[in-house]
Amino acid sequence: MKFAAALRFLAVFGTVMLALTASPGVATAAAPQWSGLDVRGYGGPIGAPGTLIESVPLDPALSVAGAGQAFRILYSTVDQHDRPAVSTAVVFTPKSAPPPGGWPVIAWAHGTVGLGDDCTPSARARSERDNEYLSHWLDQGYVVVGSDYAGLGTPGLMSYLNSRTTARGVVDSVIATHGLDLPLSPKWAVVGQSQGGAAAVATARWATEFSAGTGLDYRGVVATGTPAGVESLVKKAGPEMEVPASLGPVANAYTAYIVAALREAHPELDLDVILTPAGRAAADRAETLCLADLSATLTDMTVPGFFTAPLTSIPGSPEVVDAYMGIPADGYDRPIFLGVGLLDRDVPPELTLRFADALTAHGQDVTLKVYPDEDHSGTVLASLPDSTPFLAGLLS
Repeated sequence: MKFAAALRFLAVFGTVMLALTASPGVATAAAPQWSGLDVRGYGGPIGAPGTLIESVPLDPALSVAGAGQAFRILYSTVDQHDRPAVSTAVVFTPKSAPPPGGWPVIAWAHGTVGLGDDCTPSARARSERDNEYLSHWLDQGYVVVGSDYAGLGTPGLMSYLNSRTTARGVVDSVIATHGLDLPLSPKWAVVGQSQGGAAAVATARWATEFSAGTGLDYRGVVATGTPAGVESLVKKAGPEMEVPASLGPVANAYTAYIVAALREAHPELDLDVILTPAGRAAADRAETLCLADLSATLTDMTVPGFFTAPLTSIPGSPEVVDAYMGIPADGYDRPIFLGVGLLDRDVPPELTLRFADALTAHGQDVTLKVYPDEDHSGTVLASLPDSTPFLAGLLS
């Protein structure tokens, strides 16, 4: 790879790394608060996917301003090995009375927090931005459910950036929410930002399939800052990269999370054979440490320093990566809303723009909204004047 081309590639690679690891969606706290539902070592019955196993009131310190009631729930799902698993989620209800037919439901797909149990979003306070964003949807008269994804605060390792597994967990959280004693409509939609934007779009792709037979009525998706196509960058990882020093340790944390999750989900690849001793140690730490702590331990690392050979030197690895984190551009049965800020320097705007073009080329119902003056995080709230009527039309 020529030097100039390498720098262009790594500029994109690095900004995606920043987006996927620097999630403003969950505030840092000294320790997680389990609201009386600590299921990190859960070994009880699981049941069919979407089964509500237990619910408790959420610690008030972890709620959001727009919520009436707030719950923390444990529910059944399927993990990255197609085995029965459990996940937790938070459920917020509006302060307003339910309409005839019940409240519609919005599933919130969270961004990167880490792989360790201490990173579990439902055991952490929400950021100011997400407090405002989730409260907005509550004020519109929707119940909000936010899955933690299997492996965060529950047994196993969260399968980071695994499209189908994450979609399964989000859909099952909606099914489980209907097991609460709440007046709910069968209508539901999914929203997400950044890495959660990719999760939301993946959920949209398989929502109807995964909820078949439940009586739910999936209506559409809103995704902002969506890193679609990130698998094409991951497949270029290896020891020959010229990584700009400005990327710093957050790039190392991203790499460690990807390696740790892919290594666990696909042991047949034997990723350790292309990792340096430092790379293996970093991936080991990534299984437990949240973003800030992991980044602090990797200040002396570089992305090329993880590898002794290119990822593509492992036979079959490109196909595995595509299947693991790829997001299809066809097969959607409900409308898609994509919001992108042209000042986004975390997820390059061209990733969303290319994805929108691919969806259009495949005849999908996609609405693309471009915000010229917004950056990555700013697009979340800036999109509300457009995404609010979009969902209202679908959920009415």
